[in-house]
Amino acid sequence: MFDCEDDILAYHDDEITLPQPERTAMRDRRNANRDRVKEGLKNASNPRPIEFKGQGSYAMRTMTQHPENNYDIDDGVYFEMTDLVGPKGGDLSPLDARQMVRDAADDGCFKTRPEVRKNCVRVVYDAGYHIDIPVYRRVVTRDAFGQESVHYELASSEWKRSDARDVTKWFDTENNRQSGDTSNGRQLRRITREIKKFAKSRNSWRLLSGFGITKLVAECFRGNVNREDAALYDTMKAIRDRLNLDLVVKHPVTLNETITNGEKDPKAVNLKDRLSDAINWLAPLIEANCTREKAVKCWDNVFNTDFFSNRFEESTQAATAGSASVLSAGLLIESGQSEGARDAVQKQGGGRYA
Repeated sequence: MFDCEDDILAYHDDEITLPQPERTAMRDRRNANRDRVKEGLKNASNPRPIEFKGQGSYAMRTMTQHPENNYDIDDGVYFEMTDLVGPKGGDLSPLDARQMVRDAADDGCFKTRPEVRKNCVRVVYDAGYHIDIPVYRRVVTRDAFGQESVHYELASSEWKRSDARDVTKWFDTENNRQSGDTSNGRQLRRITREIKKFAKSRNSWRLLSGFGITKLVAECFRGNVNREDAALYDTMKAIRDRLNLDLVVKHPVTLNETITNGEKDPKAVNLKDRLSDAINWLAPLIEANCTREKAVKCWDNVFNTDFFSNRFEESTQAATAGSASVLSAGLLIESGQSEGARDAVQKQGGGRYA
């Protein structure tokens, strides 16, 4: 396969992974939202949360850049079960719990009022991003011997045993276990971001969720510490082959729960078909006579960008300029201006051409 590792890593670093200033800004918005919810709960004399915990792609650090800032941050809020009681002392219903948090988040400053959704409260910002707040309760039980145990339940259509923090632990474990490197987030995380970026490369595509892609990458990862491009290609092919056999994607930590919807989820079918397209687009890279110019165009097609071709043109122009410089310096030396010519060559080429 034609070697484009440097190009893929450059695309990942420049166009896919979130720059640190953007991550910092998102963290600040998240913290401001936490303060707003806590203040709203306090003003309404409602229970104080035990804690907030970041979840999803933000916590797993698999978020990808979006040109319209269409980011979502998942930030769970946790309460003691014993605090979530109604006026008559009964347990608060899941809907009542979400409405309580929605009212706390709604301080009147949003154009779009925070809304109650099936599994969370959604706060939408004018800048394009939104924060989803799943609501959990901490449940303490004792067995016949008085031994205490704790679990968490999500306020969904019913109180459902769940804790998204387990997903973050699962992903970090897989990333550490399967990646052959330790830098730049490790390779499994980078490949996850790269395939999520591919899945979002066309607005018309309706593919499996980022969470579903993350689970498939962990299942089908084909690491290669020396060739990021080969690891990406081989993992895409392994996911396509896996979906050819079975379109169902199971939840990584919740037993008997699936990420896909039914045995023929159309979004899983779409992902399989689009991965087949990408593998076909990359076929020229396998040919013995593939050129760099042809290879970068193939990757442009995969990600629907001109990043790779631009990089090729820039490197070609730089090489041409370097050759011209060497030629000029050589002519100067021949004409007797040897000291200045040597200095010029050493500054640009580090002495390689001296």
